[in-house]
Amino acid sequence: MLKIHQIFFFNILGLFMVALIVASLMSYYTLKSLIIHESEERLVEHISLLEPLLISTNDFDRFVARVSGKTFLRVTIIDEEGSVIAESDGDKTAMENHVGQLEIMEAMSKPYGVSVRYSNTINSDFIYVARKIVTPKKTFYIRLAMSLEKVMDHFYTLWIQLVGAFSVLVAIALIIAYNISKKAHYDILQITHFLDQVSAKNYKAILKPQYFREFLQISIMLKNLVKKLHNRDKQKRKHTAKLRLINKQQNDILSAISHEFKNPIAAIMGYAETLQDDLHLDPKIRAKFLDKILSNTQRITHMLERLSLSVKLENNDLQIKPNEFDLSGVCIDTISILQAKYPHRTITFNGGTKTVFADRTMIELIVTNLVDNALKYSEEEVLITLGDTTLSVSDKGIGIAPSELDKITSKFYRVQKNRWDNSMGLGLSIVSYILKLHDSTLNIQSTLGVGSTFSFSLENMVRTKGNPKK
Repeated sequence: MLKIHQIFFFNILGLFMVALIVASLMSYYTLKSLIIHESEERLVEHISLLEPLLISTNDFDRFVARVSGKTFLRVTIIDEEGSVIAESDGDKTAMENHVGQLEIMEAMSKPYGVSVRYSNTINSDFIYVARKIVTPKKTFYIRLAMSLEKVMDHFYTLWIQLVGAFSVLVAIALIIAYNISKKAHYDILQITHFLDQVSAKNYKAILKPQYFREFLQISIMLKNLVKKLHNRDKQKRKHTAKLRLINKQQNDILSAISHEFKNPIAAIMGYAETLQDDLHLDPKIRAKFLDKILSNTQRITHMLERLSLSVKLENNDLQIKPNEFDLSGVCIDTISILQAKYPHRTITFNGGTKTVFADRTMIELIVTNLVDNALKYSEEEVLITLGDTTLSVSDKGIGIAPSELDKITSKFYRVQKNRWDNSMGLGLSIVSYILKLHDSTLNIQSTLGVGSTFSFSLENMVRTKGNPKK
């Protein structure tokens, strides 16, 4: 297998060889075309100079001989019927009729007729240029021809010189590329040695490439990478422990959800089986069992709705429908509903009227979740305070540890001491999502063994009236 510096050199060699071949072919066809075109223009120029002299002469044979001797071109005069009446390089009597020659046919309709073809008279390739000349006495054609062999000799000389010059440049470039390859090989050996030192746990190894700054940059990056890998080894155990904790929490969440659904489903099945087995059950007991089935069904429906709402909020699939309403009315309605659920608890409201522009249904859900949460985790009074810029719910319960304050609003997260209560840990997560839709945030202040206060700002619900976030 080739080394990198060898691959570099051979690729450069191949690239230059291909470039030489392509340049040679391109120059070959380009120069050939240019030289032939230049020869055609030269013949046209000669014809334009000879035309006035030809019109005034009467001796065509002498004329073509003189012109050919001075220009070294083949000169032919052809009459309107195609017969050769004067020829500088051959016997005109032995030449065939030229009316069908391409250059003559083209000259009949164009100022000049041009063709490159083989001459049977001279047995060589020629460049022909013909022009039709019309005089009061007669019409005839003058045709000048240049040997293509002479033209190509000039072309080959020029092309060989060009290819030679390019070949010299390629050779110089290859020498330079070879020297660069040697230098790259040296610096690569330095990097290899450096990596050997690193593999031997010598993290202080120094790399000093002599020719390429890029290799120095690579060595610095490698050294930084080694440092990161070394530090990662130290963090590996912490990361593994964190993953185990996350897996344990997920298992706890699944267990909690399973437990939440298992109890009402078991109750529904028990009451339903009793009703099915005993068709003559006392009507009062039957009605009681049906109420139990209905309440457990509503309980499952409520849990599914909370799960669905949480998913919609997290995926931004839910839009708020704002309107003006009195927030104090929401607080009073919430107290009325929860007081029936917790008849032996005290819920106090402190505040006056406060008109806000928000989604009333969602704000009701926020207040209900916060108050219900406070009632679950405390045994004393729960206080709702409605101020000018904030609404807060305070309790004198168990409190929340500082390490859990940042996690308390996460989906399915529950305080460690209360991980087996009848909550799926969605309440505060839903509250946070709804407040985000209203350009507000949930603020939590808590002290273990003293109590907690959950509050949120009302400023954007008043200031952005008519233009809430959706």
